[in-house]
Amino acid sequence: MNQPAYVTGRRWDLLAWNEAAEKVFGFGRLPEGDRNVLLMVLTNPRARELFGDGWAEEAKRMVAQFRATHDVWAGDPAFADLLERLRRGIPEFSRWWGAHEVRSTASGRKVLHHPSKGTLHYEYASFQANDDPRAEADHLHAARTGSIEHRLNRASAQ
Repeated sequence: MNQPAYVTGRRWDLLAWNEAAEKVFGFGRLPEGDRNVLLMVLTNPRARELFGDGWAEEAKRMVAQFRATHDVWAGDPAFADLLERLRRGIPEFSRWWGAHEVRSTASGRKVLHHPSKGTLHYEYASFQANDDPRAEADHLHAARTGSIEHRLNRASAQ
């Protein structure tokens, strides 16, 4: 697969990712204890740059999606530790978390601003391994072949 793809666990910790995801997101450069998608997007300055002007909206969407996951595991100390790190790491988090917005895993579009690849357009879809919300989730970020996003990504790569 030449499109970025990664697999996360129940707390959104990164379990595996492909080479394309490494080139876009740089997961392997994160310290092992920081390899969590929510933590990376909300607290890592490079992620803010990658999402550009759309960062706050993306971050709020992710917090609302994470709330649905958290509610299943609310008593788990690992989730409490992650929430505390997020509260300390980003001032907006407490406000977004306090809004109690819940969103289901879905699909959509993302525009990323990569320092060497330029602007990247992706359609994405998130999948659960099965109907059990406690199961590990696969997240796939890919531009549909033939789409405007796909053509823009190919042009950026040349």
